[in-house]
Formats: sequence, C-alpha cells, structure tokens
Amino acid sequence: MLLIEIPVAILLGLSLSVRGWGRADERSGAPAMDWVPVLWLGGFTLGVLVVAAVFLRTAHPYAGAVQLLIAAMALLFTITAWHAEYERAHPAPLPTCPTRAGTPCAPPDPVTDR
Repeated sequence: MLLIEIPVAILLGLSLSVRGWGRADERSGAPAMDWVPVLWLGGFTLGVLVVAAVFLRTAHPYAGAVQLLIAAMALLFTITAWHAEYERAHPAPLPTCPTRAGTPCAPPDPVTDR
C-alpha cells in the first residue's frame, strides 16, 4: 500500500503547489477561502484511514499501525492547509491610527496628499 500512497501523495502535493501559482495576480481585499486543498488532503487522509481499518480488521496490526502513522501525518498536513487558507481569507485588521481616534490606519492617498 505504501507503494501506492507515496506516488499519490507526491502527485497531490505537486498539483496543489502548481495550483497556488496563479494567486500572484489576485485582487486586493480579503479573498474567499479556498477549500480545494483542504478537501483533497482530507480525502487522502480518509483514504489512508480506510486502508488502516482494513489492515487492522484483517489481523495485520503492523501494517495497520504504519497506515495510522501515515494518516496522522496526512491529518497534520490537512490542518496546516486549512489554517493557511483561513489566514489568507481572514487577514488581520489594520491597527488604529493614533492621529485619528478609532479609525484604522491606511496608506496615504497620493491624490489627496499633494
């Protein structure tokens, strides 16, 4: 099973990294959360868990334990992808300006600051 899971994991990582290259020209503002990496990694994790359950049910405890370790690592990658997408979709607010009470600081506008 490892001989199947390793190429699938590499292909999944490559496809998700190539998919992220198109984000350089995004519009300003808060983008919507991208669920594709989270769902792909979650599906891979679920698949590994199913294989682990099959191994454990068929009295192969060592193979099942290895699959559970792989599933734990895949779950960490899934949580990391979710957190990265959440942080990208929900950026931190601008700090308040000391000169203008309660209003967020914004970069100076070149049209009005002449």
